[in-house]
Amino acid sequence: MTPPTPDSAATLRILLADDHEMVRRGTRSLLENQPGWRVCGEAGTGRQAVAAAIELKPDVAVVDVMLPELGGVEVVRQIKKAVPQVEIVTFTGQTSEALVQSVFDAGARSCILKTDGGEHLVRAVRSASEHKPYFTAHASEVIFSRYLHGKAGENPAHPGSPLTNREHEILTLVVQGKSNKEVSKLLDLSVRTVESHRAALMEKLGLHTLPDLVRYAIRNGIIEA
Repeated sequence: MTPPTPDSAATLRILLADDHEMVRRGTRSLLENQPGWRVCGEAGTGRQAVAAAIELKPDVAVVDVMLPELGGVEVVRQIKKAVPQVEIVTFTGQTSEALVQSVFDAGARSCILKTDGGEHLVRAVRSASEHKPYFTAHASEVIFSRYLHGKAGENPAHPGSPLTNREHEILTLVVQGKSNKEVSKLLDLSVRTVESHRAALMEKLGLHTLPDLVRYAIRNGIIEA
């Protein structure tokens, strides 16, 4: 995570969160090629992204949905809770409708597919800086679908997760292959507390095995298949 850098009042300050250094480097070059834009910090994990957003208070955070340690959807949720003035643009390699719905529900302004091209990311960041959403074709289809469902009186396609923030954190780490002991060290919790949270989230989701959790995480865009 990079330290804050001094910027003029006219500069658009951007936080960039992606676990691939080469992707961050290319994205940084793309964004800083825009006049008056500066990447004020970078993060390689979800937990680093939340900490950086709280410390740096950027204007816009560009967040990869598939971050290690803490999934991008939970990153968006925690940033918006801690620093609500930060606008968030997410980008992902997935086309899951549930994932797109999740990031919007968490508070993101846009969800850009990595196949959409750099010009869409630039437009999304510019729109976010003006506190406006930006939708590519795929995201627009999801929003329109939800609107139709709402008009028809149907239940929302993604009514929201029943899990607490802590349970989301533990779920993300568990499906990434972390043991209860490893999770306890990462989150600074006792193993017994981790076990209790894990049992509670599985009961809430009606799941019974680790493969069940993994399938749930894939369906909801928490990890990639």
